[in-house]
Amino acid sequence: MQKTKKSVAKRFKLTARGKLVRRTPGFRHLLAAKSTKQKRRASRDKLVAEGHAGPLKRCLPFGL
Repeated sequence: MQKTKKSVAKRFKLTARGKLVRRTPGFRHLLAAKSTKQKRRASRDKLVAEGHAGPLKRCLPFGL
């Protein structure tokens, strides 16, 4: 039986075209010290690099 790896499911999302999306790290606290540019760029989601995406996709057999 295939099971979804819940730790991966909480951190990553699959796009409609099958790419993995992640949140930018370091964006939960100490935001006053970060520049506006840094915060603006961190608010966007990032794509996971292709080399890292393969094993992570295997942890999400049902898409999510």
